[in-house]
Amino acid sequence: MKRITSIIIAGFILFGMSVIAAAEKNPVQEEIFYRILVDRYNNGNFEQNKHTDVEDPKAYHGGDLKGITDKLDSFEEMGYTTLVLSPIMANAPNGYHGYWIEDFYEIEEQFGDMKSFNQLIDEAHKRDIKVIVELVANYIAASHPIANDPTKEEWLEREEIIDTPWGDKAVKLNQENKAVQKYLVDVATYWMKEADIDGYLLHAADQSNPEFMEQLTGKIKQQDPNFYLLADVLEPDSDITFLLQDNNLDAVDNHKAQQAMKEVFSQLGKSPEAIYENTMADRQKNMLFLDDETMERFTQAVVENGRNSLTAWRLALTYLYSMPGVPIMFQGSELPMAGTTIEEVQRLVEFNSGNKDLVEFYNRISSLRNQFPSLRQGDYELVGSDGAMSVFKRTYDGQTMFIAINNDETTRSVSITDLAPGKQLRGYLGDHTVRENDNGEYKIGLDRETVEVFSVTEDIGLNWLFIGFVATVFLLFIISVIVISMKQKKNKSST
Repeated sequence: MKRITSIIIAGFILFGMSVIAAAEKNPVQEEIFYRILVDRYNNGNFEQNKHTDVEDPKAYHGGDLKGITDKLDSFEEMGYTTLVLSPIMANAPNGYHGYWIEDFYEIEEQFGDMKSFNQLIDEAHKRDIKVIVELVANYIAASHPIANDPTKEEWLEREEIIDTPWGDKAVKLNQENKAVQKYLVDVATYWMKEADIDGYLLHAADQSNPEFMEQLTGKIKQQDPNFYLLADVLEPDSDITFLLQDNNLDAVDNHKAQQAMKEVFSQLGKSPEAIYENTMADRQKNMLFLDDETMERFTQAVVENGRNSLTAWRLALTYLYSMPGVPIMFQGSELPMAGTTIEEVQRLVEFNSGNKDLVEFYNRISSLRNQFPSLRQGDYELVGSDGAMSVFKRTYDGQTMFIAINNDETTRSVSITDLAPGKQLRGYLGDHTVRENDNGEYKIGLDRETVEVFSVTEDIGLNWLFIGFVATVFLLFIISVIVISMKQKKNKSST
C-alpha cells in the first residue's frame, strides 16, 4: 500500500510538469505495445469454429476479435496502452497468421466481421487503449484473384522466393509498379476510413521497396499526422537505414537490442552495460522487444539457462520499460509462456497458467513508466557498472531518474558523484532510500538479481511530524489498554 500511495502522489506532482513539456514529447514513446496473433490469443465466439483444429499447428485454433474484446480490462490493468493485431483481412484456408490475403477489403470470417472489429475498437478507446493493425504490403496469397489474372502479371514478382514459414502459398507484389502502389495506398486508406484504427504495423518493412515505403508512409501521414506507423523488420541482419531515415515512421524493430537483452537477462552474471551499446542508434525510433511470434520465447532461454523466470523477467522488464524507445510485448509474456519452435511459440495463450507475482510486477513497472515522464522521454546515459550491476540515468524537463539493475550473483554497488548536496534517491520498487555519504557520493547498493528505480528528491531527513503522530497514536493506545485493564481489576475487586 505504501508503494502504491507513493507512486500516486509522485504522479500528481509530475502531471503539471508533463503538461508543460508536452510539445517536446515524442508521442510514440508514451505507449506500451502489446502484440497479438489474433487466431492464437483467445476464443470469444465459438460459433466461428467450423474451420478450427487445435490439434493441427497449421490450422485455425479459434482466437477472434471478440476474444480480444473480452480481455480489454486485463490490458488496462497491465498498463498496455496500444494493441497491435496481426493481419485481420480475409485469408486463404488455414491462413491463421494473416499473410495469405485473398481479399484486402474484408475481415477474415474466422475472426469476426466489421461489427465485431468496430466494437473492439470502441471498447478499447473507452479505456484509452489504441488499436493498431498489421498491414501486409509485400505479398498476397497465391490464390488471390490478382495472382490469377493474366492482365495483372506485371503486378507480381513470381521469381522472388519468399523465405518465410508461410512463403510457399504467397506471391510477392511488384512495389515498383504504379498500379500496385495505388492499389496498396487505397487499401491503407480504406481501413483508416472504415474503422477508427490508430495505426499500422507495416509487415516486413525491411523487404519493401524504399521509394514505395516512403510514398506509402507519406500519404498515410498526410491523411492523419497522428496515425502511428511502425516498421516490422523480418530479417535481423537487414539494412534498415532507409527505414530509420523515413521521418514518417514512428518506430522500427531493433533486433540488435533484442538479441543483446536476451543474451544478458537470460543468464546470471551478464552486465546490462552490454546492451547499452546496441540501443543508441536512432534511439527515438527504437521498437524494443524480447521475442515475437517467429522466434524462441525469452522465457524458454531463461529456463534452459537454469534461471528463475520471475527473476529474469523483473530484470528484463525494468530495463525494457525504462530505456529510450517504445516497448512491445508479445502475447503470453505476462504468464510467462515458453516455447522454441513456431508451433510452440504460436500456441493459444494459456491464461490459467499465470504467475501472480509477475503480473503484479507488470502492474508496478508500467505504473512507474506511465507516471514518470523521464522514464519515457529525454536523455539516457550509463552512470556506471560494478560487475554485472549497472546504473542508468534518465533526465527530462528537470526530472532525473536512476535505474539500477543487478544481474550479478552477489551484492553490488555503484556510486553517483554528480548530484548536488542535500538530495536523496527514493526507490519505488524496493522502497530503498539513498542519501549522501561523508564523501559526497550517493552509493546505490543492491542485492543479487534485484532492481530499483529511483527519483531524485530533496533530503528532508526523518519525517518527525509523521513519526510524532504515529508515536502519539501508539501512546494513546497503550494508555487506553492500561485504563481498561485497571477498570476491569476494579470491577472484579468490588464484586
